[in-house]
Amino acid sequence: MNKSVRKLLLLALVLTTALMMSNGLRVAKAEKVTITWFVGLGTGTNKDQIDVQNKVVEKFNASHPDIELKINIAANNQAAPAALGTLIAGGDAPDIVGPQGVSGALKFEGEWLDLTPLIEKAKFDLSPYPKNLVDSYRDGNALLGIPWAIYPGVLYYNKDLFDDAGLAYPPAKFGEKYKLDGKEVPWSYDTVAEIAKRLTVDANGNDATSDKFDPTKIVQWGFNDQWGTTRNEWHTFGAAPLVVDGKVQITDAWRARTHWMWDGLWKYHFIPNNSQQQSQILNGNEFASGKLAMARTMLWYTCCLADLKAKWDLGVQPEYKGVVSAPIDLDNFRIDKNTKHPQEAFTVLSYFYNEAAIDLLNAYGAFPARPDLQKAAIEAKAKLYPSVQNWDVVTISIDKAQAPHHESGYPNYNKGQTRLDDFRALLFGDNGKNMDVDKELDKLQADLQALVDQAKK
Repeated sequence: MNKSVRKLLLLALVLTTALMMSNGLRVAKAEKVTITWFVGLGTGTNKDQIDVQNKVVEKFNASHPDIELKINIAANNQAAPAALGTLIAGGDAPDIVGPQGVSGALKFEGEWLDLTPLIEKAKFDLSPYPKNLVDSYRDGNALLGIPWAIYPGVLYYNKDLFDDAGLAYPPAKFGEKYKLDGKEVPWSYDTVAEIAKRLTVDANGNDATSDKFDPTKIVQWGFNDQWGTTRNEWHTFGAAPLVVDGKVQITDAWRARTHWMWDGLWKYHFIPNNSQQQSQILNGNEFASGKLAMARTMLWYTCCLADLKAKWDLGVQPEYKGVVSAPIDLDNFRIDKNTKHPQEAFTVLSYFYNEAAIDLLNAYGAFPARPDLQKAAIEAKAKLYPSVQNWDVVTISIDKAQAPHHESGYPNYNKGQTRLDDFRALLFGDNGKNMDVDKELDKLQADLQALVDQAKK
């Protein structure tokens, strides 16, 4: 064989090898699995959160060459259910949805994959997670989720506004008294109402206890159940099931809570109504505006306080008739039952629960369900918010969440939740000042009963 022939054969071999390698790369690229992650059914639509989530996606993709993770973030929490519903109905359901709470998941009941075989195959260790929380995600023999984040209910308060009013800070321990006008009084919702009036101020500097107070010119409010829901607010006066033996109940305590809110909104004006919440003063994020003295809400709200210039801290929630009931939110990630790539989806899920856990937990203002991560989560929050001294409020509030959960299921859940939302919109809307509270509660109960009966049929 002469040199020319050998060169031609060698060239052919090189070209063939290069072609095979190129085809191999194309095949490998074609085999890369895409996993979609839908965000918004719970928290996750805030700008700061979006930045963190995008970085998590980048890090995952850089470390997992066989999987491409893509994120789909809804416009906001209100728009997310419809957006997700449209994707599911169109046969384009995302592989992973979260973080989402109990209510968000129940809106799509029957949509979630049993994780049991995936957990067993991956040898995912469930032992760090509290068993009672793991069991809360069981549906018969199926495990539909793994505990991830808990959001204890706490009281945020603006230290600067309390200092300006010469008022003592809210207690940091349950059972502590509050010092008001030189006397020790129970830390109750009656006490909160009294100091909230003093912390509500008009443009002329008059507070809501003054005869000169002008409720049309309020520039600072005393209290709000920020981003609350009807059942969440009701449960601060005592937890109970909404439906018992097929009958809808609105307890006396829940009626009392509604009257307390109406008084705060329309009689004493220390709670901002919907129009005021969306005003330029409060800008849809009341406590972060620096113009709200106290906000009762969940720990996830630490996600959204970067713009608050004032010093703030955490206090314990007040009592009602001597009992503290502090609703807690529970969030996790779930896999859609229609995913075409359950194994790869679980790989992403595991990443959220391990490598990306702290970054995501901090972005969402969440508290880890895993006890071994809780200290690090508190330390991270403490660095972000140096004015906060009472981080112990978080852990001691966990036990004050009473059963049943404020988002627990009942027949015709989606329509029932919408009706409850409509009731709250009426209460906080401009016409709320004219509503007959008990009459509207009776109507709400009757409407919910009709929905429950409809589900039975």
